[in-house]
Amino acid sequence: MSQHSADPAPNTVLATVARHRDWWRDAVIYQVYPRSFADSNGDGMGDLEGVRSRLPYLRDLGVDAVWLSPFYASPQADAGYDVADYRAVDPMFGNLLDADALIRDAHELGLRIIVDLVPNHSSDQHEWFKRALAEGPGSPLRERYHFRPGEGEGGELPPNDWESVFGGPAWTRVTEPDGTPGEWYLHLFAPQQPDFNWNHPAVGDEFRSILRFWLDMGVDGFRVDVAHGLVKAEGLPDLGAHDQLKLLGNDVTPFFDQDGVHAVYRQWRTILDEYTGDRIFVAEAWTPTIERTANYVRPDELHQAFNFQYLGTHWDARELRAVIDRTLDAMRPVGAPATWVLSNHDVTRHATRFAHDSALGTQIRLAGDRELGLRRARAATLLMLALPGSAYLYQGEELGLPDVVDLPDEVRQDPAYFRGAGQDGFRDGCRVPIPWTRTGSSYGFGAGGSWLPQPEGWGELSVEAQQGAPGSTLELYRSALAVRREQRGLGAGDAVEWLRAPEGVLAFRRGEFVCVANTTGESVTAPAHGRVLIASDEVTEANGEAKVPADTTVWWTTA
Repeated sequence: MSQHSADPAPNTVLATVARHRDWWRDAVIYQVYPRSFADSNGDGMGDLEGVRSRLPYLRDLGVDAVWLSPFYASPQADAGYDVADYRAVDPMFGNLLDADALIRDAHELGLRIIVDLVPNHSSDQHEWFKRALAEGPGSPLRERYHFRPGEGEGGELPPNDWESVFGGPAWTRVTEPDGTPGEWYLHLFAPQQPDFNWNHPAVGDEFRSILRFWLDMGVDGFRVDVAHGLVKAEGLPDLGAHDQLKLLGNDVTPFFDQDGVHAVYRQWRTILDEYTGDRIFVAEAWTPTIERTANYVRPDELHQAFNFQYLGTHWDARELRAVIDRTLDAMRPVGAPATWVLSNHDVTRHATRFAHDSALGTQIRLAGDRELGLRRARAATLLMLALPGSAYLYQGEELGLPDVVDLPDEVRQDPAYFRGAGQDGFRDGCRVPIPWTRTGSSYGFGAGGSWLPQPEGWGELSVEAQQGAPGSTLELYRSALAVRREQRGLGAGDAVEWLRAPEGVLAFRRGEFVCVANTTGESVTAPAHGRVLIASDEVTEANGEAKVPADTTVWWTTA
């Protein structure tokens, strides 16, 4: 075992609270979007000290780990996913001492810390890129990115037809040091996010060093942003006739999900395995199929991959069963756990997505039926937490927060919103700072307001309003996570035993545990399976049968 390990004290504490090795196989991991979680200094922007102050809340909620969205030094052209310095904390969030204190406090509370890593692209303010521009064509620094001469007589056309995920061309032409129009550089996202050239050895060397820097700080793992995007097809061929690219799309492209990415992750895995503490990689990999996603979690690569096919599934029993089966079937041969997720910082919160009966996708701008959406969201959460594997929660979903769909256009900050033809650009709605208290200028988020406006009435959804309140969404989450931890049939595993159930109802057994989810708009009668552990709505039983209300999930134990 390598000597590259964090201070042993936090790991010792973690060892005493860990239920078993391979903790990540059934972990519940909570995503914190730092700018919207808690503000410690009253500047309207959440920060690391704010996150640190709320760690006891997360412990009491019952999660196993906290994933932090980027807090690195950045011009913030894309909310920190444009990194200028991978070894520094952006002053808006604090400094390295704050990061160290957060990691140590989390470990003392029995929580693990996973940080975001952004290896597909840097900021255009990264020192490498600034030097590449200043040194002009032929600069060795330009080889670390994708610089190309343009097409056309004067090089006035982009080098190929690739489009940015955020809309518009995936290429921007630079002005050379002598003032003339020059080469073009590739950016699959915003122009301020030039893509690295992972065929250049210096790029791999740098990221292996970055991994060691944060592992030595004591982090327990990395969520790998755009894990499917690092390697581009040889020669950067044209895409050809194709619909406008969407991040959530499943099309085969020459810049996503190329086989060459897997060599990168095999190298990374050897580094991670040198460290003590059972640390992990989580892939954000948008692939055409779940089977392609499974390639990222082979035994010598990454540990988990987000299951975006599940996130995009409607509240429909037939659809859900199909994606559950396909997910478990795909993960079983590689020995990786399935992961399940309903919301994150890039998609409309599921309490709003499920408020609609029509298929509107994962980024929408309509409020829908709030009562319906919350009822389905609660039921969907219990279904997700009953499935084999690991689950991800997004901050505020435990409060049943809806998307803020009516933000004034002038306050929006999503770069896709300003680019027009790419992603819908309404991700700000799920990023509004969460409410902690019933009252106050920012409902307890901080003393100085919030960087995105919070709706009136937000306080009634706050932690303060829901804590200890019977039937509240917060207490449902706390109870479900506690039961999940106690029940041996829940958590890790790779299969479910499907039970007969009425049309529109899912029912499965895992050992002595049974889950029934009614996705229909009507109450159904189903067999009672022993003692009710928890339900998303009130269930009545008589003569061995249970009346399960519309859009409701129930957990039973036969023990």
